[in-house]
Amino acid sequence: MSVIALEGMRFRANHGFYEEEQILGGDYIVDVFITTVFTKASIDDDLKKTINYETVYLICEAAMRKNSRLLENVADRISMDLKHQFSYIRELKIKVKKLNPPLGGRVDAAWVEVDGYYSKKCARCARPMICYKDKSCWCLNTKVYKETLEQMKTHYGDKCLCEECLQFFAG
Repeated sequence: MSVIALEGMRFRANHGFYEEEQILGGDYIVDVFITTVFTKASIDDDLKKTINYETVYLICEAAMRKNSRLLENVADRISMDLKHQFSYIRELKIKVKKLNPPLGGRVDAAWVEVDGYYSKKCARCARPMICYKDKSCWCLNTKVYKETLEQMKTHYGDKCLCEECLQFFAG
């Protein structure tokens, strides 16, 4: 496993629960840590086979431009956009820090952090796979008969199956 990180991205944005924060704005720092495998990229020296950190920055910049009342919303938006851009993220951590939040006293920063672990093993064949367990998943486009799906749930529970194993059941 390898980590690609961008730390200390600085933005001026209008996030905040109070109307004044939405109008005046504030200063923010965003950190992103992505765990992936980039062996092919390093061997081939090919940017297309890894996480492009310029793209990571642009995703963060776009998320910071959209006003939100909660930092949690901003961090989740960055996380979702990164997962949809790069389908091979194994782990992800996003930290959004608001500098000098208006709390009535001196506070250097308030921050939220979201993380996710997406490396899984197929419940049937035990092959490694990536699963984001959201509406972007390829498995939602695979049609399985209701009776077959019920049998699969009995046998595998809520555990994920890889694309090949799911295709086997789809017929």
